[in-house]
Amino acid sequence: RYEQREDFAVVIQPFFRNTLLPLDSTGKPDMSFFAADCFHFSVRGYAEMAMALWNNMLEPVGEKQTYNNFTQDRSKLRCPNPEKPFLSTRRNSGFGNSDLSLERTESSVPYWAVIVTAIAGVLVGSL
Repeated sequence: RYEQREDFAVVIQPFFRNTLLPLDSTGKPDMSFFAADCFHFSVRGYAEMAMALWNNMLEPVGEKQTYNNFTQDRSKLRCPNPEKPFLSTRRNSGFGNSDLSLERTESSVPYWAVIVTAIAGVLVGSL
């Protein structure tokens, strides 16, 4: 949708895709990364996610890190450099004029097969 725009871009930042639960020294989940409800991040957790997101935005498309290692190492925070003083998009990562297509492809499963399977599942389940 925004592929041809030069003033706007949408880029997926996959830093959380393969992230594992942070563990403490005993091998149990490190609860210092989570709030009291054990679902939301704590200040420490949000700081880690913010650094991972920032670093992802500076990495070229196709070379983005897909995990966060949950350390308190502030030296892992990247800065723009003189060669690339901008946030990375498909266009400035070298995909702007390529044949790489992000358009949706046809599903290999016909829509009616999903409906028939769902109805059959309900019938079998009710028996």
